[in-house]
Amino acid sequence: MEKDLLVLGIETSCDETAAAVIKNGTEIVSNVVASQIESHKRFGGVVPELASRHHVEQITIVIEEAMQQADAAFKDLDAIAVTEGPGLVGALLVGVNAAKALSFAHQIPLVGVHHIAGHIYANRIGHEMKFPLLALVVSGGHTELVLMKGHAEFEVIGETRDDAAGEAYDKVARTLNLPYPGGPQIDRLAHEGKPNVDLPRSWLEGTYDFSFSGLKSAVINTLHNAAQRGESIRPEDMAASFQQSVIDVLVGKTVEAVKAFGVKEVLVAGGVAANKGLRAALSEAFRDLPEVALRIPPIQLCTDNAAMIAACGTVLFEKGKRSSLDLNAYPGLDIENF
Repeated sequence: MEKDLLVLGIETSCDETAAAVIKNGTEIVSNVVASQIESHKRFGGVVPELASRHHVEQITIVIEEAMQQADAAFKDLDAIAVTEGPGLVGALLVGVNAAKALSFAHQIPLVGVHHIAGHIYANRIGHEMKFPLLALVVSGGHTELVLMKGHAEFEVIGETRDDAAGEAYDKVARTLNLPYPGGPQIDRLAHEGKPNVDLPRSWLEGTYDFSFSGLKSAVINTLHNAAQRGESIRPEDMAASFQQSVIDVLVGKTVEAVKAFGVKEVLVAGGVAANKGLRAALSEAFRDLPEVALRIPPIQLCTDNAAMIAACGTVLFEKGKRSSLDLNAYPGLDIENF
Protein backbone atom coordinates (compact mmCIF):
# COMPACT_ATOMS: atom_id res chain seq x y z
CA MET A 1 0.00 0.00 0.00
CA GLU A 2 1.16 3.52 -0.81
CA LYS A 3 1.82 5.78 2.15
CA ASP A 4 -0.68 8.57 2.71
CA LEU A 5 0.69 12.00 1.78
CA LEU A 6 0.45 14.34 4.76
CA VAL A 7 0.90 18.10 4.24
CA LEU A 8 0.79 20.93 6.77
CA GLY A 9 -0.71 24.13 5.40
CA ILE A 10 -0.08 27.62 6.81
CA GLU A 11 -2.09 30.72 5.80
CA THR A 12 -1.56 34.31 7.04
CA SER A 13 -2.24 36.47 3.98
CA CYS A 14 -4.73 38.84 5.63
CA ASP A 15 -6.55 38.67 8.98
CA GLU A 16 -6.89 34.94 9.66
CA THR A 17 -4.07 32.93 11.22
CA ALA A 18 -4.64 29.39 9.99
CA ALA A 19 -2.97 25.97 9.98
CA ALA A 20 -4.28 22.63 8.73
CA VAL A 21 -3.15 19.10 7.99
CA ILE A 22 -4.45 17.48 4.79
CA LYS A 23 -4.20 13.84 3.75
CA ASN A 24 -3.59 13.07 0.05
CA GLY A 25 -4.70 16.56 -0.92
CA THR A 26 -8.39 15.75 -0.50
CA GLU A 27 -9.11 14.88 3.14
CA ILE A 28 -9.05 17.31 6.07
CA VAL A 29 -7.31 15.85 9.12
CA SER A 30 -7.31 19.15 11.03
CA ASN A 31 -8.21 22.74 10.19
CA VAL A 32 -7.65 25.54 12.71
CA VAL A 33 -8.45 29.22 12.10
CA ALA A 34 -7.89 32.14 14.50
CA SER A 35 -9.96 35.08 13.24
CA GLN A 36 -9.15 38.74 13.92
CA ILE A 37 -12.54 40.20 12.95
CA GLU A 38 -13.26 41.56 16.43
CA SER A 39 -9.93 43.42 16.51
CA HIS A 40 -10.44 45.11 13.13
CA LYS A 41 -14.19 45.75 13.44
CA ARG A 42 -13.83 49.11 15.18
CA PHE A 43 -11.65 50.37 12.30
CA GLY A 44 -14.11 49.30 9.60
CA GLY A 45 -11.48 47.24 7.79
CA VAL A 46 -8.21 45.34 8.18
CA VAL A 47 -5.33 47.34 9.68
CA PRO A 48 -2.15 45.73 8.22
CA GLU A 49 0.15 46.40 11.18
CA LEU A 50 -2.41 45.11 13.66
CA ALA A 51 -2.97 42.00 11.53
CA SER A 52 0.77 41.25 11.49
CA ARG A 53 1.05 41.60 15.27
CA HIS A 54 -1.87 39.21 15.82
CA HIS A 55 -0.29 36.67 13.45
CA VAL A 56 2.95 36.79 15.47
CA GLU A 57 0.96 36.15 18.66
CA GLN A 58 -1.13 33.32 17.22
CA ILE A 59 0.98 31.46 14.66
CA THR A 60 2.75 29.03 17.02
CA ILE A 61 -0.44 28.29 18.96
CA VAL A 62 -2.45 27.63 15.79
CA ILE A 63 0.19 25.33 14.24
CA GLU A 64 0.53 23.35 17.46
CA GLU A 65 -3.27 23.00 17.69
CA ALA A 66 -3.49 21.78 14.07
CA MET A 67 -0.77 19.18 14.65
CA GLN A 68 -2.37 18.07 17.93
CA GLN A 69 -5.84 17.71 16.36
CA ALA A 70 -4.28 15.70 13.53
CA ASP A 71 -2.48 13.51 16.08
CA ALA A 72 0.65 13.97 13.95
CA ALA A 73 4.31 14.66 14.63
CA PHE A 74 6.51 16.73 12.32
CA LYS A 75 8.33 13.55 11.28
CA ASP A 76 5.02 12.34 9.79
CA LEU A 77 4.78 15.29 7.39
CA ASP A 78 5.79 15.00 3.75
CA ALA A 79 5.72 18.74 3.09
CA ILE A 80 4.85 22.16 4.50
CA ALA A 81 2.78 24.41 2.24
CA VAL A 82 2.57 28.14 2.95
CA THR A 83 0.91 31.13 1.31
CA GLU A 84 3.66 33.25 -0.28
CA GLY A 85 1.29 35.78 -1.89
CA PRO A 86 -0.69 37.74 -2.74
CA GLY A 87 -1.74 39.51 0.44
CA LEU A 88 -0.52 41.96 3.05
CA VAL A 89 3.28 41.77 3.05
CA GLY A 90 3.71 41.95 6.83
CA ALA A 91 1.05 39.29 7.40
CA LEU A 92 2.49 37.00 4.71
CA LEU A 93 5.98 37.25 6.21
CA VAL A 94 4.80 35.78 9.52
CA GLY A 95 3.50 32.61 7.87
CA VAL A 96 6.42 32.31 5.44
CA ASN A 97 9.02 32.60 8.19
CA ALA A 98 7.19 30.16 10.45
CA ALA A 99 7.07 27.65 7.59
CA LYS A 100 10.75 28.14 6.77
CA ALA A 101 11.73 27.68 10.42
CA LEU A 102 9.79 24.40 10.63
CA SER A 103 11.16 23.24 7.28
CA PHE A 104 14.75 23.91 8.37
CA ALA A 105 14.37 22.49 11.90
CA HIS A 106 12.70 19.24 10.79
CA GLN A 107 14.17 18.90 7.28
CA ILE A 108 10.72 18.90 5.65
CA PRO A 109 10.26 20.04 2.02
CA LEU A 110 8.78 23.52 1.67
CA VAL A 111 6.22 24.54 -0.97
CA GLY A 112 5.11 28.12 -1.62
CA VAL A 113 1.44 28.46 -2.64
CA HIS A 114 -0.50 31.22 -4.39
CA HIS A 115 -3.40 32.35 -2.18
CA ILE A 116 -5.98 32.33 -5.00
CA ALA A 117 -4.77 28.94 -6.25
CA GLY A 118 -5.48 27.77 -2.70
CA HIS A 119 -9.04 29.09 -2.86
CA ILE A 120 -9.56 27.20 -6.12
CA TYR A 121 -8.20 23.97 -4.62
CA ALA A 122 -10.61 24.21 -1.68
CA ASN A 123 -12.95 22.60 -4.22
CA ARG A 124 -10.75 19.49 -4.44
CA ILE A 125 -11.47 18.61 -0.84
CA GLY A 126 -14.12 15.94 -1.22
CA HIS A 127 -14.33 16.15 -5.04
CA GLU A 128 -11.72 15.28 -7.66
CA MET A 129 -11.35 17.94 -10.34
CA LYS A 130 -12.43 17.33 -13.95
CA PHE A 131 -10.52 19.20 -16.62
CA PRO A 132 -10.86 21.49 -18.45
CA LEU A 133 -12.58 23.56 -15.79
CA LEU A 134 -13.37 27.17 -15.07
CA ALA A 135 -12.89 28.80 -11.68
CA LEU A 136 -14.87 31.89 -10.70
CA VAL A 137 -12.78 33.60 -8.03
CA VAL A 138 -14.70 36.18 -5.99
CA SER A 139 -13.06 37.65 -2.91
CA GLY A 140 -12.28 40.93 -1.18
CA GLY A 141 -9.27 41.61 -3.38
CA HIS A 142 -9.88 39.49 -6.47
CA THR A 143 -12.56 38.86 -9.07
CA GLU A 144 -11.26 36.57 -11.82
CA LEU A 145 -12.22 33.83 -14.23
CA VAL A 146 -9.44 31.23 -14.36
CA LEU A 147 -9.29 28.46 -16.97
CA MET A 148 -7.54 25.23 -15.94
CA LYS A 149 -6.66 22.48 -18.42
CA GLY A 150 -4.78 20.44 -15.82
CA HIS A 151 -3.57 20.51 -12.22
CA ALA A 152 -1.76 23.74 -11.31
CA GLU A 153 -2.23 25.12 -14.84
CA PHE A 154 -3.81 28.55 -14.46
CA GLU A 155 -4.85 30.87 -17.30
CA VAL A 156 -6.62 34.08 -16.31
CA ILE A 157 -9.22 34.81 -18.99
CA GLY A 158 -11.01 37.60 -17.12
CA GLU A 159 -10.18 39.85 -14.18
CA THR A 160 -11.36 42.99 -12.43
CA ARG A 161 -10.26 46.28 -13.91
CA ASP A 162 -10.85 48.22 -10.70
CA ASP A 163 -12.68 47.19 -7.50
CA ALA A 164 -13.06 43.50 -6.75
CA ALA A 165 -16.59 42.35 -5.92
CA GLY A 166 -15.82 41.86 -2.22
CA GLU A 167 -14.23 45.31 -2.02
CA ALA A 168 -17.35 46.86 -3.55
CA TYR A 169 -19.50 45.00 -1.00
CA ASP A 170 -17.49 46.42 1.89
CA LYS A 171 -17.59 49.99 0.53
CA VAL A 172 -21.34 49.87 -0.10
CA ALA A 173 -21.84 48.41 3.39
CA ARG A 174 -19.97 51.36 4.90
CA THR A 175 -22.17 53.74 2.90
CA LEU A 176 -25.22 52.01 4.41
CA ASN A 177 -23.63 52.26 7.90
CA LEU A 178 -23.45 48.49 8.25
CA PRO A 179 -20.86 46.88 10.56
CA TYR A 180 -17.65 45.23 9.34
CA PRO A 181 -17.30 42.83 7.58
CA GLY A 182 -19.82 44.29 5.16
CA GLY A 183 -20.30 41.42 2.70
CA PRO A 184 -22.37 39.14 4.97
CA GLN A 185 -24.39 42.16 6.15
CA ILE A 186 -25.33 43.14 2.58
CA ASP A 187 -26.25 39.51 1.81
CA ARG A 188 -28.48 39.35 4.89
CA LEU A 189 -30.23 42.64 4.12
CA ALA A 190 -30.66 41.74 0.44
CA HIS A 191 -32.90 38.84 1.37
CA GLU A 192 -35.17 41.25 3.27
CA GLY A 193 -35.50 43.80 0.46
CA LYS A 194 -36.57 44.15 -3.17
CA PRO A 195 -34.20 45.00 -6.06
CA ASN A 196 -36.27 48.04 -7.04
CA VAL A 197 -33.44 50.62 -7.31
CA ASP A 198 -32.17 51.12 -10.86
CA LEU A 199 -28.41 50.43 -10.80
CA PRO A 200 -25.99 49.83 -13.71
CA ARG A 201 -24.37 46.59 -14.88
CA SER A 202 -20.91 46.90 -16.38
CA TRP A 203 -20.70 44.22 -19.07
CA LEU A 204 -17.43 45.27 -20.79
CA GLU A 205 -18.62 43.63 -24.01
CA GLY A 206 -16.17 41.39 -25.82
CA THR A 207 -14.22 40.51 -22.68
CA TYR A 208 -14.59 38.36 -19.59
CA ASP A 209 -13.34 41.22 -17.40
CA PHE A 210 -15.23 42.78 -14.51
CA SER A 211 -15.72 46.33 -13.22
CA PHE A 212 -17.55 47.27 -10.05
CA SER A 213 -16.28 50.80 -9.27
CA GLY A 214 -19.07 52.40 -11.33
CA LEU A 215 -21.69 50.38 -9.49
CA LYS A 216 -20.23 51.40 -6.13
CA SER A 217 -20.29 55.06 -7.19
CA ALA A 218 -23.87 54.71 -8.45
CA VAL A 219 -25.00 53.41 -5.04
CA ILE A 220 -23.30 56.31 -3.24
CA ASN A 221 -24.70 58.93 -5.66
CA THR A 222 -28.21 57.46 -5.55
CA LEU A 223 -28.27 57.58 -1.75
CA HIS A 224 -26.85 61.13 -1.62
CA ASN A 225 -29.27 62.42 -4.26
CA ALA A 226 -32.22 60.87 -2.45
CA ALA A 227 -31.09 62.46 0.82
CA GLN A 228 -30.83 65.90 -0.84
CA ARG A 229 -34.39 65.55 -2.11
CA GLY A 230 -35.55 64.59 1.37
CA GLU A 231 -36.35 61.07 0.22
CA SER A 232 -35.28 57.81 1.81
CA ILE A 233 -34.34 54.49 0.28
CA ARG A 234 -34.78 51.41 2.41
CA PRO A 235 -31.34 49.90 3.13
CA GLU A 236 -32.83 46.48 2.45
CA ASP A 237 -33.91 47.55 -1.06
CA MET A 238 -30.54 49.15 -1.85
CA ALA A 239 -28.72 46.03 -0.63
CA ALA A 240 -30.98 43.82 -2.77
CA SER A 241 -30.49 46.05 -5.82
CA PHE A 242 -26.72 46.24 -5.41
CA GLN A 243 -26.40 42.50 -4.88
CA GLN A 244 -28.59 41.74 -7.89
CA SER A 245 -26.39 43.92 -10.10
CA VAL A 246 -23.21 42.16 -8.94
CA ILE A 247 -24.72 38.69 -9.28
CA ASP A 248 -26.12 39.36 -12.76
CA VAL A 249 -22.64 40.23 -14.05
CA LEU A 250 -20.81 37.42 -12.21
CA VAL A 251 -23.24 34.74 -13.34
CA GLY A 252 -23.62 36.16 -16.86
CA LYS A 253 -19.88 36.31 -17.51
CA THR A 254 -19.35 32.84 -16.06
CA VAL A 255 -22.05 31.22 -18.21
CA GLU A 256 -20.70 33.03 -21.28
CA ALA A 257 -17.18 31.67 -20.61
CA VAL A 258 -18.47 28.16 -19.94
CA LYS A 259 -20.11 28.04 -23.36
CA ALA A 260 -17.04 29.51 -25.10
CA PHE A 261 -14.46 27.16 -23.57
CA GLY A 262 -16.46 23.93 -23.27
CA VAL A 263 -15.45 23.17 -19.70
CA LYS A 264 -16.60 20.13 -17.72
CA GLU A 265 -17.12 21.89 -14.43
CA VAL A 266 -17.18 25.29 -12.76
CA LEU A 267 -15.55 25.89 -9.39
CA VAL A 268 -16.48 28.88 -7.24
CA ALA A 269 -13.73 30.18 -4.97
CA GLY A 270 -13.05 32.99 -2.51
CA GLY A 271 -14.82 34.59 0.43
CA VAL A 272 -17.76 35.91 -1.62
CA ALA A 273 -18.49 32.29 -2.60
CA ALA A 274 -20.15 32.15 0.85
CA ASN A 275 -22.74 34.68 -0.37
CA LYS A 276 -26.17 32.99 -0.32
CA GLY A 277 -27.52 35.10 -3.16
CA LEU A 278 -24.63 34.22 -5.45
CA ARG A 279 -24.78 30.53 -4.58
CA ALA A 280 -28.52 30.44 -5.33
CA ALA A 281 -28.17 32.35 -8.62
CA LEU A 282 -25.36 30.10 -9.87
CA SER A 283 -27.29 26.97 -8.94
CA GLU A 284 -30.30 28.27 -10.85
CA ALA A 285 -28.24 29.20 -13.92
CA PHE A 286 -26.52 25.83 -14.11
CA ARG A 287 -29.80 23.93 -14.04
CA ASP A 288 -29.92 24.85 -17.73
CA LEU A 289 -26.40 23.45 -18.22
CA PRO A 290 -26.72 19.89 -16.84
CA GLU A 291 -23.59 18.75 -18.69
CA VAL A 292 -21.45 21.13 -16.59
CA ALA A 293 -20.93 20.37 -12.89
CA LEU A 294 -21.08 23.32 -10.47
CA ARG A 295 -18.85 23.03 -7.39
CA ILE A 296 -19.11 25.47 -4.47
CA PRO A 297 -17.09 24.75 -1.29
CA PRO A 298 -18.75 24.49 2.12
CA ILE A 299 -19.02 27.89 3.82
CA GLN A 300 -16.05 27.21 6.15
CA LEU A 301 -13.77 26.59 3.14
CA CYS A 302 -14.82 29.75 1.26
CA THR A 303 -13.18 32.19 3.64
CA ASP A 304 -9.41 32.13 4.26
CA ASN A 305 -8.18 28.85 5.73
CA ALA A 306 -5.10 26.65 5.60
CA ALA A 307 -6.81 23.45 4.40
CA MET A 308 -7.04 24.98 0.93
CA ILE A 309 -3.33 25.92 1.03
CA ALA A 310 -2.37 22.36 2.00
CA ALA A 311 -4.67 20.95 -0.72
CA CYS A 312 -3.00 23.06 -3.39
CA GLY A 313 0.44 22.48 -1.89
CA THR A 314 -0.08 18.72 -2.14
CA VAL A 315 -0.62 18.95 -5.89
CA LEU A 316 2.41 21.22 -6.33
CA PHE A 317 4.52 18.86 -4.21
CA GLU A 318 3.45 15.89 -6.32
CA LYS A 319 4.37 17.85 -9.45
CA GLY A 320 7.87 18.37 -8.04
CA LYS A 321 7.70 21.98 -6.85
CA ARG A 322 10.03 22.82 -3.96
CA SER A 323 10.75 26.21 -2.41
CA SER A 324 14.15 27.03 -0.96
CA LEU A 325 14.79 28.70 2.38
CA ASP A 326 15.12 32.07 0.66
CA LEU A 327 11.36 31.98 0.00
CA ASN A 328 9.92 35.47 0.51
CA ALA A 329 6.51 37.12 0.70
CA TYR A 330 5.23 38.41 -2.63
CA PRO A 331 2.15 40.66 -2.13
CA GLY A 332 1.57 40.99 -5.89
CA LEU A 333 2.23 37.35 -6.89
CA ASP A 334 0.91 36.35 -10.34
CA ILE A 335 -1.13 33.14 -10.39
CA GLU A 336 -0.04 32.27 -13.94
CA ASN A 337 3.69 32.35 -13.13
CA PHE A 338 4.18 31.52 -9.46
